[in-house]
Amino acid sequence: MSDELLRVENLQKYFPVTRGIVFQKQVAAVKAVDDVSFVVNRGETLGVVGESGCGKSTMARCVARLLDPTGGNILFDGTDITRLSRAEMRPVRREMMMVFQDPYASLNARKRVGFIVGEPLEVHGIGTEAERKRRVQDLLEVVGLNPEHYNRFPHEFSGGQRQRIGVARALAANPKLIICDEPVSALDVSVQAQILNLLKDLQKEFGLTFLFIAHDLNVVRHISDRVMVMYLGKVAEVGAGHHLYLEPKHPYTGALLSAVPIPNPTLGRARKAIVLEGDVPNPINPPSACRFHPRCPRFVEGRCDVDEPELRSFGADHVAACHFPLERWPMTTEEIVRPAQAAAASS
Repeated sequence: MSDELLRVENLQKYFPVTRGIVFQKQVAAVKAVDDVSFVVNRGETLGVVGESGCGKSTMARCVARLLDPTGGNILFDGTDITRLSRAEMRPVRREMMMVFQDPYASLNARKRVGFIVGEPLEVHGIGTEAERKRRVQDLLEVVGLNPEHYNRFPHEFSGGQRQRIGVARALAANPKLIICDEPVSALDVSVQAQILNLLKDLQKEFGLTFLFIAHDLNVVRHISDRVMVMYLGKVAEVGAGHHLYLEPKHPYTGALLSAVPIPNPTLGRARKAIVLEGDVPNPINPPSACRFHPRCPRFVEGRCDVDEPELRSFGADHVAACHFPLERWPMTTEEIVRPAQAAAASS
């Protein structure tokens, strides 16, 4: 059996921009995900980070086939699911579940917890009614809730408890992959730690594989084996968690890390913040070549805005798409902008 559970190749998702009321004509497209490739191995957690609007959630919904991809291929457990019909996707969905961001909106307020958690079992025809009830009660206990909560409604629970219900629902059909779309961003910090620890314990107990999406680098660091950084629909850097945090190569990764507080005054003073100028470009008309170049402190005219960088290897399982990668970390302000200064001096 291959170690790969999920392989995504050159994934694209474009949303059409139309004009007109009756006869709508496409005039442009929002390039939400553009040529994204990655692999998730069995039993590991791949963390996906990036600022809002970079395409993380759209990519996850395409992987789960909640959205139809515009291009590329999605291979799950050796099967190409890119263009399967809804009927053909039904057995696959049993192996691939999601935990959503908002624990208040993702649970049906009119249904009891027992129905919510047991619905995947009913949809896929797993077990009798008595067996499903027993399974739901066991799952509630596994995620740290009381089995007696079976007949309660979602409004009777706190945010952290509701997210535990969402995790129990994702576990119901014994999936191989769970896609977590910012599952702790709406929770208090102390509750975040509880949910993250719960997910790690469940991964060990059930041999789960996670695709974990977040914008908080500390959260991703705590739970991920590997980290993928996205910017404006593209992959900027991928690496093993500890290696990427210690030696980031892409300036965007460095900028994200420089904004994370560290509980050490000496290290905090030594590390210089990488300040990004401007806003995220319009995904309808993204910048040419490197999409990060309008905001990059290491931008070199005639290279970064002309040649699109390919993912280069920087050691085992560490790749980054940058013409002028960071040499070491942390860096001084002078070192961060050195390529641009050198280019200006030579011209």
